[in-house]
Amino acid sequence: MAHISLFIGGIRPLPESGRPSGIYKQAVHQALTIGVDGLAGDQQADRRVHGGPEKAVHLYPAGHFARLAARFPEAAPQLVPGSMGENISTPDLDESDVRIGDIWQLGGARLQVCQPRSPCWKIDERFACDGMAAFIAEERLTGWYWRVLTPGQVAPGDPLLLEQAAAACSLAEAMLLWQAHRPPLADLEKLAALPGIAGQWKQKIENRVRWLAQQAQQ
Repeated sequence: MAHISLFIGGIRPLPESGRPSGIYKQAVHQALTIGVDGLAGDQQADRRVHGGPEKAVHLYPAGHFARLAARFPEAAPQLVPGSMGENISTPDLDESDVRIGDIWQLGGARLQVCQPRSPCWKIDERFACDGMAAFIAEERLTGWYWRVLTPGQVAPGDPLLLEQAAAACSLAEAMLLWQAHRPPLADLEKLAALPGIAGQWKQKIENRVRWLAQQAQQ
């Protein structure tokens, strides 16, 4: 069981480029609905790379903020739950505690872990820190996305409960494998074949398997 906070937000311009972003979130203080596209009232500026059924809800582990603050002290006051654009924050879980395909219950909704977040340049601009997104990716401090299997009402303080554990490695181990320079092809194939994995990440893994196999033949 994990104790959570909820966050939603509208679209606002980033401070330097003025580009629209949904990274700015505010805490939720009342019950709301989670549907297949995410939390009611939450918005994403660029639907090509954010939102949608396989990026419906983002959880960012609250424990990561201490590491980020140590690496980027100039941004420390801003590095608080909700500031990474996440919809769910908890101090009780991180990438080592979940697996691709895990199903969790939150209020009346059922959520499935389906892929890690891929941090982008908007994080650097939001915090005015060059290199923060790259550090998050390199250190695998990404959090993850859920797909919504069963829409329902959720409220701040609802416990996040593991309903069904997947027979897979942890998300932390999966990301380490994905980042490896020359990972075993059989292990990558197993990762791509996991039930519940997001289609986009599955395709990227399969493409890498084919590329590595071609390199080995040469």
